[in-house]
Amino acid sequence: MPRIYLSPSTQEYNPYYGGGNEEYYMNLVADAMEPLLLANTIRFTRNTPDMTAASSIAQSKREHYDFYLALHSNASPEGQEGSRRGVEVYYAPNSRCGKRAAELIAANLREIYPNPEQVRTLPTTTLGEVIKTIPPAVLIEYAYHDNPEDAQWIRDNISPMAEYTTRAMAEYFGLPYAQAIPHQIGIVNTSRTSLNLRQKPSTSASVIGHIPKGSRIVLYGKWQDWYSVNAFGTLGYVSAEYIQPGELLAAD
Repeated sequence: MPRIYLSPSTQEYNPYYGGGNEEYYMNLVADAMEPLLLANTIRFTRNTPDMTAASSIAQSKREHYDFYLALHSNASPEGQEGSRRGVEVYYAPNSRCGKRAAELIAANLREIYPNPEQVRTLPTTTLGEVIKTIPPAVLIEYAYHDNPEDAQWIRDNISPMAEYTTRAMAEYFGLPYAQAIPHQIGIVNTSRTSLNLRQKPSTSASVIGHIPKGSRIVLYGKWQDWYSVNAFGTLGYVSAEYIQPGELLAAD
């Protein structure tokens, strides 16, 4: 299953109009994305607030990732504070996959940003989190935090920002968007000795594992008649027909 490096901003020194800062709000978006990514079988490693962009890039190079996603907010140039609005999604000009992901993210964010014509994709040769990474990368500037309207839009739209960004990631990886559900135990209830764990929610998708009858697995999300699950550390999809939902798990 796909694996991404999730890098919310570590820039606590970038203040928001009306209070708060970039690091705080971008980590809220990442918090909201975590259960949605799991529901869509997208594994992730996430940086921590005590890191920097440089150390995040370095950490991402230690293991294999399919994508690098940086979450930021923007600021107007010095002397023009508060004068700009809009969402900008950056990609490396020589990265076909990065450009495709940027376009998917922008298309999804146009669904929720109040001025969709101000959501655009841009190539960059200067942003390290885009040009210095190994996998394809995108850096999202979720509106201008020094603009009153944009800053408030971010505060009011943490959950939609997380959802529509995850929708774009699912589409990028060729996955239908599954709705997240409260994490709960599911018990495999099949007449056969085991249940197929599949790469995608389809009987024609590749089988990536076999789950013995009676096993307890974790349910993360649902798409049509399929659950997205964690089966002994492996993410995948199982037919809901053969799953008996059990107790809810405590939130982290």
